[in-house]
Amino acid sequence: MAARIVPKDDQYVLNHCTKFLARDSTDRRHDFGHLAPDDQRADICEPWRFPVVDSHRGEGEDRETAYRLNDVTFVFRPDQGQAPEDVAVVGTFAGLYEPVALRRLAVTDRAAAYHTVTVVVPKGEMHLYKFLVDGQALIDPVNPQRVTLDNGREWSRFFTHQCTLPLTLEHADRILLDRLTDHILPFRTEDGRNFLARYHDRLDDQAKQAQLPHAYRLDESVGVVNYIDKLLAKEERHHLVDYKVCLALIDRLLRQRSPSVEPARMSREMFVHLYDEMAAGNVPGWDYGRYQNPRYFLQLLRRHTFTGAFSHPKYGGNAAAAGWSYLEERYQDEGRTMFNWRKAIEAPLGGNTDYWG
Repeated sequence: MAARIVPKDDQYVLNHCTKFLARDSTDRRHDFGHLAPDDQRADICEPWRFPVVDSHRGEGEDRETAYRLNDVTFVFRPDQGQAPEDVAVVGTFAGLYEPVALRRLAVTDRAAAYHTVTVVVPKGEMHLYKFLVDGQALIDPVNPQRVTLDNGREWSRFFTHQCTLPLTLEHADRILLDRLTDHILPFRTEDGRNFLARYHDRLDDQAKQAQLPHAYRLDESVGVVNYIDKLLAKEERHHLVDYKVCLALIDRLLRQRSPSVEPARMSREMFVHLYDEMAAGNVPGWDYGRYQNPRYFLQLLRRHTFTGAFSHPKYGGNAAAAGWSYLEERYQDEGRTMFNWRKAIEAPLGGNTDYWG
């Protein structure tokens, strides 16, 4: 499958490069102790922003067609003193052995150091890629997402909006995390569950009638686990170790307290009691040698949970805008909602025609 290339003007690309890549300072801006001393990603401000995954607006395409797609912009920045002649990218988003050439950016009347290309990729996908620099295959030196395959070869990775493929958390971790986040969110109440049942049933009917074809349902009530999985792959990858360690500690602790019941099936009271202990920073049986502050992890989990439940669905949570619709129904004033999210969000999810994707 040949890659579909979209022309982007130099200013669009430079707007992303200037803030995040064009820095003379070598202070470690995005290193939280999880990167090696010689890893240049630590010197870059927010390296997780590359490649740039953005909304798509094709010439002559209708909104519904454009909504299904993302523009993915690859940027290659050579090391100082290097000036490669040919730069290309190969990956699973196109024919794997069909290089897609990058062009060199121009700054006013002279060439810039950056090479770039923008390709169209459907939403909800994950892909692997490498750069070809003068014929030599290199992983992206900026992008923190890297995957080692079974054959030992390392690739760079990106995913597009609305991706639901697990990227960072194992199956058992996701099941436990589903229970943990479920008790944090307001949907655990009887009214909340009734709302979600009504809302998801209505969405299913709409999907059959193709009124809202982009809605998707997850095992979790509002897709928070999927959101956290994606968050730990990009913006907060430095917190992945917190989740790995603490989920293992919580699983071990719950099994000690109730050996005959799987943690995913334990009572609500078990989790409420654990929350109270973690909030107080005093959890009997907790391995403080492995993780000193359970209260910090609870605060981290709460922040991620609420953000995932009420952020834009393209980030993997708030599935089918269920979180927004809950607020829309809950906050009423004389029969009118005080949270008319559809008025502000792009079509087809909402009703605003000023925005795309």
